[in-house]
Amino acid sequence: MTDLQVLDRLVGTWQISGGAEGTVTYEWMEGGYFLIQHVQLMQHGQEVRGIEVIGHVKPFGEEPSQDIRSRYYDTMGNTFDYVYEMEGDTLIIWAGEKGSHTYFKGAFSSDGNTNSGAWSYPGGGGYESLMRRVTLGGATNG
Repeated sequence: MTDLQVLDRLVGTWQISGGAEGTVTYEWMEGGYFLIQHVQLMQHGQEVRGIEVIGHVKPFGEEPSQDIRSRYYDTMGNTFDYVYEMEGDTLIIWAGEKGSHTYFKGAFSSDGNTNSGAWSYPGGGGYESLMRRVTLGGATNG
């Protein structure tokens, strides 16, 4: 099992509530090297739709990155970079680089069907977030 496969527990469709409301769906890209997230949320009265590609960065002729990285693209023209990390049953998504002051930290329930946590921003900002699994996805392909 590759370290990326620890994110297999995200595969499926999730109902999101808290500071953002809507659904996200995670699925493996063929080959199992990338996890794709489809985002449909409402946040601060604005629709947020996007796609995120999660995996190891592997530039031409180089080895894959040590960290699991992602790039998020949305319909407003934003591109955001993140680093994904699992510590036991806790998912951490760092904005920009690992150790950033902007991050999500949330714990999976024992059955894996909820993740409860919060986004934290510098200066004490952020918001609570609860993910509840709606549908279960398939395992890695590859």
